[in-house]
Amino acid sequence: MHESIMVIEDEKAIADAIAYALKREGYTVEVIDRGDLAAKRLSETRPDAIILDVMLPGMDGYDVLKKLQDKGQIGVIMLTAKEDIVNKVLGLELGADDYMTKPFDMRELLARLKSLLRRMQAVGEKKEPGETQLGGVKVHVARRSVVAGEQKLELTPKEFDLMALLVSNPDRVYAREQLLDLVWGMDYYGGTRTVDIHVQRLRKKLGPDHGEIIQTVHGIGYKASGGYSEN
Repeated sequence: MHESIMVIEDEKAIADAIAYALKREGYTVEVIDRGDLAAKRLSETRPDAIILDVMLPGMDGYDVLKKLQDKGQIGVIMLTAKEDIVNKVLGLELGADDYMTKPFDMRELLARLKSLLRRMQAVGEKKEPGETQLGGVKVHVARRSVVAGEQKLELTPKEFDLMALLVSNPDRVYAREQLLDLVWGMDYYGGTRTVDIHVQRLRKKLGPDHGEIIQTVHGIGYKASGGYSEN
């Protein structure tokens, strides 16, 4: 069964073009033209990925992203006419996996979507079902779940992928460029600031008792460190 994609875009010509291209690729597609309606629909269903415009009636794309933060593993590609770095960083901080500026090439959008879906699937299949524990943090790759202490964390796809990579390879130091390649893929156009943003968000979600397991290696990048066991 092909993946389901929700297109949240109020410009009908753009939404129709995206939906047509996705359907030709075999995806199941749902199009919604208002942010508030999309947020309501997302409380009822869980698509594999979302193509999300920033400027929407009813509720903008950033607020839709905020509503998604407790929905777990849904890939998000944001679309916007804005080109400034502040808006790109805000989208990433709120959980977007990728970012495209209008006007865009439809072939590039499809390529990025396919790459995002492949990476999400690959991380889930990378290891047999089992639980890796680092300190008080447990990562179950097959279930794509993370528990810190007794608290199950709600992570975006990229947050989970980054967490799983670091925790599964304790004390291994990764340069930011390596993390970009391994988690976001070689075709990702963002910079290393993306990695820093996701690490900051992970530490915040892990909380003061567990956030220290992701350690900064100054001048290089990051590693995860703590008591390690694998079941």
